[in-house]
Amino acid sequence: MSCFRYFHVLDVNMSLSTVHSTLSSLKTCLTDIGTGMDIVTDVALDVAETAGSENDAVLKKLELMMLECAKLDQEINCFVDVVNCVTAEVRNQEPEAMFRLKSLVKDKFTERHGRLSEGELQNHVKMASFKENVRNALKTGNPEAAENMEEELDEDIAVTQSEVNFTCPLTQVEMVNPMKNRKCNHHYDRDAITGMIKARQNQKKKLRCPVVGCGNTDVKQGDLILDQIMKRQIQKRETTEARFWSTPTHQS
Repeated sequence: MSCFRYFHVLDVNMSLSTVHSTLSSLKTCLTDIGTGMDIVTDVALDVAETAGSENDAVLKKLELMMLECAKLDQEINCFVDVVNCVTAEVRNQEPEAMFRLKSLVKDKFTERHGRLSEGELQNHVKMASFKENVRNALKTGNPEAAENMEEELDEDIAVTQSEVNFTCPLTQVEMVNPMKNRKCNHHYDRDAITGMIKARQNQKKKLRCPVVGCGNTDVKQGDLILDQIMKRQIQKRETTEARFWSTPTHQS
C-alpha cells in the first residue's frame, strides 16, 4: 500500500483546515494499525505456546503481517509529518503557494520516504515487541505442565508473588499495560511511565528508572515495549481470582 493514494486530497482549492481534518483521519488509521498489530502479536503468542511442527510457518506469516503493518504505519507517519511541515511553510508564504501544496508534499515525501530502511522497520516499537514476546513465549518449555504446577502452589503465596511482580513502581498498583524497558529490563504501567516521560521532557530533564537501585538514568519512550506475555499473565490471574471469589464457599 502507498500513501501516494492520499495526494488527491491536496487539491489546489482545498483549505488548510480541510487538510488538517484529513490528517486527523489518517491519525485514526494509525491507531487502528497499532491495535491490529497488538492483535497479531496476541495470536502469535497463542501459536508459540501451542506444540506443533507447523508453528514455525505460521509464526513466519504473522511476522510478515507485522512487517506490512509496520511499513504502512511508517509510511503514514512520514506522510503526515511531511504535510505538517509543508503546510507550516506555506502558511507563511503568499496565498499562491497553496497551488503548489500537492507537488511540494509529493516531492518531499518521495525524498524522505526513500531514506527509510528495512532496519528501521525491524526496529519499529511494535515489531520489536512482537519479536521479543514471541521469543520469550517459545522459550517456555511446557506451558500446560507449568500451569498445573502453579495451581498446586499455595494460593496466598502465589497471589503475593504476583502482586510483587505486577506492581508498577510509579503507581504502586497492579499494571494494566506493562511496558518493559529494553535497557534495564524493568516494567512500568504504560500510562504512568509515558506521563512521567512527558513531564520530564517539558522540564528538559532526563527520567531516572524509578526502580530502586537501577542505574538507568535516562528512560526513553523508544526503549519501551509492551510486554504482552506479562499482560496475559495479569489478565489470567485476574480471571482466576474472580472465579475463586465467585465460588459459593467464598461468597459472603
